[in-house]
Amino acid sequence: MLRRLEKKDAPFMLEWMHDEDITAGFQRPFMETTLEEVLAFIENSFDEENQNFAFVNEQDEYMGTISLKHICHVNDKAEYAVVARKCAQGTGVTKTATEELLRYAFEELGLHKIYLSVLEENIRAQKFYEKCGFVKEGLETDAVKIKGRYHNHIWYGIVERHI
Repeated sequence: MLRRLEKKDAPFMLEWMHDEDITAGFQRPFMETTLEEVLAFIENSFDEENQNFAFVNEQDEYMGTISLKHICHVNDKAEYAVVARKCAQGTGVTKTATEELLRYAFEELGLHKIYLSVLEENIRAQKFYEKCGFVKEGLETDAVKIKGRYHNHIWYGIVERHI
């Protein structure tokens, strides 16, 4: 189930942010993130351009964040992003949240395309995106610099009605 982020989610968000296994491929140094910064993010996490949701279990416990970023109604598209706590990985809850977010994007927001990029070496994530219906669209070489090293990004997209 998706819902807007709430202050009670902050400690669970810090859990994944401070987990090197989860944040290893991220550019942002999440390990340095404070509770105050997470609370400020939650406060400003939902507007016309960026909509960040919590996906939760049956007890309404935060399992991860799933987002539509850079929402553009000129081109009817947005960027997808997702991160899950370790306890949520492999349970199917992230796939369910993705399906719900795509329905929302296409049916409620009227978007035509959702896109994402992923590190070329992140095979596990690529398999997940493909399982969710995203299609590989291209390779961007030396797209990001993480810990002093350049990495390639693979771009994926999914078009309305193909979910």
